[in-house]
Amino acid sequence: MRWILLISIVCSLISCNSKKKPLPILGQHDYVSRTEGGKNIPDTVYYKVPDFSFLGHRSVTINKKTIEGKVTIVDFFFTTCPTICPVMSRNMKKISQEFLGTKNMAMLSFSIDAIHDSVPVLNKYASKLNVENENWHFMVCEKKKTFELAKGFMISAAEDKNAPGGLIHSGAFILLDGQQRIRAYYDGTKDEDVAKAIADIKTLLDEI
Repeated sequence: MRWILLISIVCSLISCNSKKKPLPILGQHDYVSRTEGGKNIPDTVYYKVPDFSFLGHRSVTINKKTIEGKVTIVDFFFTTCPTICPVMSRNMKKISQEFLGTKNMAMLSFSIDAIHDSVPVLNKYASKLNVENENWHFMVCEKKKTFELAKGFMISAAEDKNAPGGLIHSGAFILLDGQQRIRAYYDGTKDEDVAKAIADIKTLLDEI
């Protein structure tokens, strides 16, 4: 009987330890208070990514309403990038294939090269990648707005004449929850980070 009890306790401890820790909510938080029952109750206002409106590779405008209520993975790239972008796009495709047909999940790839990456160019790029996921959008907008948006995602993107391709940008994949709050960053060039991103997306999807 003691052995049965001991096994039960051990199993219970293993179960507790195996529970995943909730993903943090990143970015600057603000605090407000509301009155309830005559008492002031503090509320946390979490940082959300800024509004945007970009033209997608299917000639459809993509904005925050497109991803409303969806778990979203984001990257910044450009089609002629000779360094990290090809690896990032292949890894984004791995994520895309993992969640093919998942309605509550979206993928956004923002081009930082407004001069070259027209809608037809982005469409061709998506076709070359053999993108099947209808929820993966390749988008372009004017340079200034794109660089400002990158700041809103708390990453870097800029012109640099000394960089290959004349542009620099973060290699991060950024994970948003259904409320468009930033929950995690991953190195988009590393297989282990891609695997972690897939696992975390599944965790957030379970919360919807």
